[in-house]
Amino acid sequence: MTMKYQLRKLIMSAAATLSALSLNAAGDIEINNLGVNNTLVRIKGDSRYVLLPVQESNEDARINVIVDGKIVETIYVRMATSRTDFTVPYDLSPYKGKNVILDVVTPQSRSSVREAKGDVCWKNISLTDTLDLTDRELQYRPLFHHTPQYGWMNDPNGMFYKDGVWHLYYQWNPYGSKWQNLSWGHSTSTDLINWEHQPVALTPDGLGYIFSGSSAIDHNNTAGFGEDAVVAIYTSAGTNQMQSLAYSNNDGADFTVLTSNPIITLESEARDPNFFWNEQTGEWNLALAHALDHEMLFFTSPDLKNWTLQSSFGKGLGAQDGVWECPDLFRLPVDGTDKEKWVLICNINPGGPFGGSGVQYFVGDWDGKKFTVDTDADGKVPTKWLDHGKDNYALVSWSDTPDGRRTAIGWMSNWDYAAEVPTSQYRSANTLPRELSLFTASDGQIYMANVPSPEVISLRDRLVTSVKNSSLNSKDKVYNLPAVNDGVCEFTVDFNAETADSIMMTLSNKAGEHVDMVYNPATHTLSFDRRNSGNVGFSDAFPVVTVAPTHETDGKVSLRVFIDRSSIELFGNEGRFSMTNLVFPTHPYTTLEIKSLGGKARMSNLRIYSIKLY
Repeated sequence: MTMKYQLRKLIMSAAATLSALSLNAAGDIEINNLGVNNTLVRIKGDSRYVLLPVQESNEDARINVIVDGKIVETIYVRMATSRTDFTVPYDLSPYKGKNVILDVVTPQSRSSVREAKGDVCWKNISLTDTLDLTDRELQYRPLFHHTPQYGWMNDPNGMFYKDGVWHLYYQWNPYGSKWQNLSWGHSTSTDLINWEHQPVALTPDGLGYIFSGSSAIDHNNTAGFGEDAVVAIYTSAGTNQMQSLAYSNNDGADFTVLTSNPIITLESEARDPNFFWNEQTGEWNLALAHALDHEMLFFTSPDLKNWTLQSSFGKGLGAQDGVWECPDLFRLPVDGTDKEKWVLICNINPGGPFGGSGVQYFVGDWDGKKFTVDTDADGKVPTKWLDHGKDNYALVSWSDTPDGRRTAIGWMSNWDYAAEVPTSQYRSANTLPRELSLFTASDGQIYMANVPSPEVISLRDRLVTSVKNSSLNSKDKVYNLPAVNDGVCEFTVDFNAETADSIMMTLSNKAGEHVDMVYNPATHTLSFDRRNSGNVGFSDAFPVVTVAPTHETDGKVSLRVFIDRSSIELFGNEGRFSMTNLVFPTHPYTTLEIKSLGGKARMSNLRIYSIKLY
């Protein structure tokens, strides 16, 4: 969730064992150890949840959920052997009054059944009707970014806007804080800031896990599911990947899965379908990531169910490392002109600008069947990145947005270390929502800008610091960050480099941990150094310096920076460059220091705002 009070209300604890507030008698769970790695858990009574003990360092156990003798679901949980790191709830309410057995197959080798019976999970498994919703991970849980209630989250997907409500779906594992059991989690918001968690929207079925995809409103009932039905097309990931469809007649609260799935099959790996209604051609268009071939495939359809492959794009162009994923295709006006261009977003991992994940994009034209990319003066296709931090991935936009907006959001992490960051109750947050636009830079190329959505301004609380005009030299100017809410804040500032070689901003805390952000007017770049930002030892890929081009020629830079408990998002020159980076300080940052090096510079319009809690 986004705000402290909502977190305390909504978030299920996973940092410590969820409390069994209505614990049933021991007789309501019967443990039958059948062998060195197979155990039956018989559940009696009508409790709402069974709490499964998890030990993160273990491998996944396979659990077949058997109801009245039939397997209704298979989930994977890292069942605890020597210690319980946290528990996860499995909802038993759909099976009330029925016989429920968990058939657990653990991967850990055991020399005897006696040894297997000693696993702590069999002693700590419990039943409850009420869950302890207290948030136990306040050190790093964001205050104003969307996070899952508990468990693992990665790509945002399936997002649409309808009747004043923003719908955000996301890749979710409700049974652990690492990748597994992928479903579509679901949150809604009326302001893009405060998010309310909804029941899971899509869960794994006979075709596999529910991977990323997109949703749109079928205003013309082309598919026959009803006027204004919400249609989702996603990747079913079983032994292989294929594309499936589901539809909703209750505004995306839940979906009916098409019984004739899959709707698109290929002879090679492809995923993350992104589709939209093309008014100009009067049909549906769909982009599909041909992941290992480093290209996008484009399809058309009259009815969302029957698709025709029209073309491909991308082989040999742009960044080619890793896999291509999570496409998005849309049209935007070019600022200051009467032109419009199409943008093809191509998320890539690994191969991002600073290792691991990154958001690549291409600017060009789309005729409804084929994408033609713009080239530079030498006839080449330049590689373009939307964000020059390390922690913005799988960025895609909402469909059916009001007022012609192109609003997007990303997964605020990186596959280099997403499963190792120092949280366990939950893993991963989303970036701030962002508005996308196009501008022409000094090199004549058209680039994409991204700025915080206008709703984000409502986060500002008190103006705690205001400096209208100040000269800079080698002596630090020191400003205190708000003491309230662990230093979480927003600040804005304008610089003129004048004669300086560089301008440095440093965020620091009482432990001596610090983040250095340095503007270099000679190279027209801004760097972000998190090598000494706090806890950086969980991954060798984490302590890095990221660098962004500032797309200016006059030594002037305007910044808007958001500091949350475990992230810093920086937007420069009205979004012409941005950086998103995670940080895990052992104590909150308390000061902002600013100075120039190698000459004098000028700072103006420094404003530091505390963040409002709802």
